[in-house]
Amino acid sequence: MPGTVMEPTAKSVSKRKRQEHGDESKKRRKSGGGESDDRKSQIKKLESEILESRKHYNNIVALVAFAKERSENPKHNLAAAEALCRVFISLLALGNLVRREDASEKEATVTAWLRDRLSEYHEALCAMMREEATAVKAMVLAMALVKAEALHMSDKGEAFFPQAFFSDLVAEILRSPFDQLREEFVDKFLNNYEDIRFYTLQAIPAILDGSDEDVKQSVQSNVFDLLVGLHNAPASSDDLEEFYVDPPKKKKHALLSLSQHKKRAQDAWLSLMQLGLDKEQKKKALEIMATSIAPWFTKPELLMDFLTDCYDSGGSTSLLALSGVFYLIQERNLDYPLFYTKLYSLLDADILHSKYRSRFFRLLDTFLASSHLPAVLVASFIKRLARLALNAPPSAIVAIVPWFYNIFKKHPLCTFMMHRVPRTKEERDRLETEGMDDPFLQDEEDPMETRAIDSCIWEIVQLQSHYHPNVATIAKIVSEQFTKQSYGLEDFLDHSYGSLLEAETAKEVKKPPVVEYMIPKRIFTKTDSIEEKDSLLVSLWDFGSS
Repeated sequence: MPGTVMEPTAKSVSKRKRQEHGDESKKRRKSGGGESDDRKSQIKKLESEILESRKHYNNIVALVAFAKERSENPKHNLAAAEALCRVFISLLALGNLVRREDASEKEATVTAWLRDRLSEYHEALCAMMREEATAVKAMVLAMALVKAEALHMSDKGEAFFPQAFFSDLVAEILRSPFDQLREEFVDKFLNNYEDIRFYTLQAIPAILDGSDEDVKQSVQSNVFDLLVGLHNAPASSDDLEEFYVDPPKKKKHALLSLSQHKKRAQDAWLSLMQLGLDKEQKKKALEIMATSIAPWFTKPELLMDFLTDCYDSGGSTSLLALSGVFYLIQERNLDYPLFYTKLYSLLDADILHSKYRSRFFRLLDTFLASSHLPAVLVASFIKRLARLALNAPPSAIVAIVPWFYNIFKKHPLCTFMMHRVPRTKEERDRLETEGMDDPFLQDEEDPMETRAIDSCIWEIVQLQSHYHPNVATIAKIVSEQFTKQSYGLEDFLDHSYGSLLEAETAKEVKKPPVVEYMIPKRIFTKTDSIEEKDSLLVSLWDFGSS
């Protein structure tokens, strides 16, 4: 009715509340976006004023505060940090942070004040590297600042590397739980620039010593990953070409000396090894020892204790230490009188099942290649491997037999082991009636005392009837004439059971096997016997009665 005030329904009230709530949300979003834009505009204004006039240098304090503050939006911190980076790079290029002898007291005071603010900015960047959202970008900004400081902080006309600040950066990178930060540093800087690598390696020993016990394990693991990720050592000083900062003009500067680079790497590795490596780290280090670690050492003999400890520890660790120990014997004349005794002890039941089997055979082929080795010693290795072959997987046996062939060609005196026959009638009679014991002393640890040279390789003859056709075929080469010069061992080392099976099934069948073409209806046949006529078993197996 006209003039009547309608009472609002519950539905209309609810609708109005939703609209009001939506309007408030939009206002909050608009306000938040405006606050972000205001902060960016404020930072931009502060930066431009600093670059316009010295009277606005106090704006640096505000920007540092913005970079350090705890903000829910890390973009605010990064915006302030980026602005400060541009400001300080400009001031450095203008020479405003260099202490000059002819400067007035006022200028000296301003320079000292700017240096203090630069130190505060260093701290802000290090703090930002501890936050996952800002870590990588803060590191990139810090490296840009390192370059600017190196170029402009010295008034002597030569680059001055800011080692103190850079060491702090490296410490933050190595203590950080963020793998992406370290990967970015290694990929973009460490492996690309000689001076970055030089000063990083120089900083590592102090970082390891100065780390708290609570974080030392994680720092140690990160240092290990960083050192393992280093590229191979340069061949000569002429290969030191790429520098992040202009190289020093003095030819005798440590940065231009390959031996000084190697010394830093050597000290870094030794400080890490002194803290101790876990089992997996030892294996990884031993795998790359001869190719990527030892070449960085000016004195590779300093690795002797680490390698001999690993070599004496047994198992796969000993196996992996082989190449490093041999490298020291070959390159540095390491005296290891029990080398072959220890090598012989590694020939156990596990070696032919190990994933490092191929690596071991390559090394064993190298170690026993010399024709100056005693035939008694070589025969012990042949016999021990022949005995182990009886229980070895087919993929190992197909590598052992060609290796035997090559060793027999290199050491002709050992071929008596293939042609061992009774010499006297008494021996022949005893062999036919009683048989003969194998003179090989399997439990003897000294390869010079096993009497293997008096034995024979009957084990390989047994393998000629092996269930796997490839094994049976290749085992027959020891019973044939040795007309081939040698076998390429690499063709046999990396086989697996699956690859052997695949090779066998891929063969073209020249003559199909004979099979029965009629399928019988019954497996058990009925007889005329009355007792078996009602046999339950026969009736159950009667497939044709359905």
